[in-house]
Amino acid sequence: MQKIRFIFFCLPVAILFFACRKNDSEIQIQNKYESYYELIPGRFIVYDVREIVHDENASLQHDTLYYQLKTLISDTIIDNSGRIARKFIRYKRNDLSQNWMLTDVWTTLIDGNFAYLTEENQSVIKMRFPISSQTKWNANIFNVNPDLECYYDKIHQPLSMNGISFDSTVIVEQEDKRNFLEFKRKFEVYGNRVGLISKYYKDLKINNFDTLDIKSGHELIYTCIDFGIE
Repeated sequence: MQKIRFIFFCLPVAILFFACRKNDSEIQIQNKYESYYELIPGRFIVYDVREIVHDENASLQHDTLYYQLKTLISDTIIDNSGRIARKFIRYKRNDLSQNWMLTDVWTTLIDGNFAYLTEENQSVIKMRFPISSQTKWNANIFNVNPDLECYYDKIHQPLSMNGISFDSTVIVEQEDKRNFLEFKRKFEVYGNRVGLISKYYKDLKINNFDTLDIKSGHELIYTCIDFGIE
């Protein structure tokens, strides 16, 4: 009798255990990891930025700027396609002693399997879901710029930056090209439940494969120093 009671007790527990494991598996399959592109109202991120404009014919051939950039997810808005988007507000300042100055009001949204950021009326696909090593996309398919084929690398990896620890990050690889006349290296890093935490952009005209012998071009480096909800 006790053996029968034990069987009847264990059977529901076993069913519940395997049901939970099945649910966990289903959740993992269904999870597209959109939380890497978090659009919570009030979400802000602050970056240290280094920007360099190269021009061998200019009086200042390598003009370097250092400043801080702040992005803010703000109110909802209807975009030109009739979709509900959010304002993506950008502020700049030269250093901590200055107040933030509004520079841009862009729009951003997640629609279907794509995360869009509209910059100066140019829509860019920043991410495609689900996040996996098989996912690829053309970031510039909806604008006039040259094709930019993207894919993911180092998925769900921890990362420390400026004393900030991120439990899970992913790299969006955008371009890695080097030849006799040009050097292009572009990628972005996103933190889970944060958003963009790092940006590396180099688009240079060079001489004889030498990335230090620059004729012209542009460099832009973002590094996250703070984030939160305001």
